[in-house]
Amino acid sequence: MKVGFNMLLWTTHVTEDDFGTLETLKNVGFDGVEIPIFEGDVSHFEKVGKAIKDSGLGCTSVTVIPDEEHNPISADAAHRQGGVDYLKWAIDCSAALGSDVLCGPFYQPLGVFTGEGPTEDEKQRAAEVHKQVADDAAAANVALSLEFLNRFECYFLNTMADAAAYVKRVNHPNVGVLYDTFHANIEEQDPVGAITKYNDAINHIHISENDRGTPGKGHVDWHGTFKAIRSGGYDSWLVIEAFGRALPDLAAATRVWRDFFPSRESVYTEGVKFVRDQWEKSA
Repeated sequence: MKVGFNMLLWTTHVTEDDFGTLETLKNVGFDGVEIPIFEGDVSHFEKVGKAIKDSGLGCTSVTVIPDEEHNPISADAAHRQGGVDYLKWAIDCSAALGSDVLCGPFYQPLGVFTGEGPTEDEKQRAAEVHKQVADDAAAANVALSLEFLNRFECYFLNTMADAAAYVKRVNHPNVGVLYDTFHANIEEQDPVGAITKYNDAINHIHISENDRGTPGKGHVDWHGTFKAIRSGGYDSWLVIEAFGRALPDLAAATRVWRDFFPSRESVYTEGVKFVRDQWEKSA
């Protein structure tokens, strides 16, 4: 098991200004960081990757679909091709980082709704896009991990069952599901049971409290969650994800307008201890 921290608590684009944070996270006990890939080029991420490696950390990466022109579920073939091109760029940037997992809801633009659930045509169109890029990701040693989100952020994948069925449709060994405890807390009638039932589909996990604050300070069933994760044989990244108000655009996107923790330092110092403690207790 490896414990990571998502850099979105500080920035949507990691630069040299953030390299000191990498050292800090290493010093408090993290194994790695999760780097947002929303902009930039391969050469930029090579520099970031070197700083990560020099800090003694590993990394994963996260991206989203930026707009309709890069939408994998679009009825417009040009937009779907834009999605293919965007995801290949994100894979190349991930490889430059040294990331071993590219995760996120990279199947539709966030906050866009039709008033209905996903159609069969949308599912098939998206699966074709993800199949096209899965081989590229595998060749780059980057696993793809699709994140299901709550119904207030997207409509394409909202539950673990949705995501597991979709990954089965894509049918590629390099594509799995990102299980996020925050979204599961909203959408699953039995969040722990969803891990147990679909553990074979999960290839990445976000540890996120029910209010997006410090893990262990809310009402997520952490004992049951860690027990299910470990008993299912999962032994890879557990990445803490928490959001604050420091980045206005991200705060707006994640619906964060009040503080969930006294300081960012409290989130990562308490968070890493909590995750390691819960992991040991779940043995």
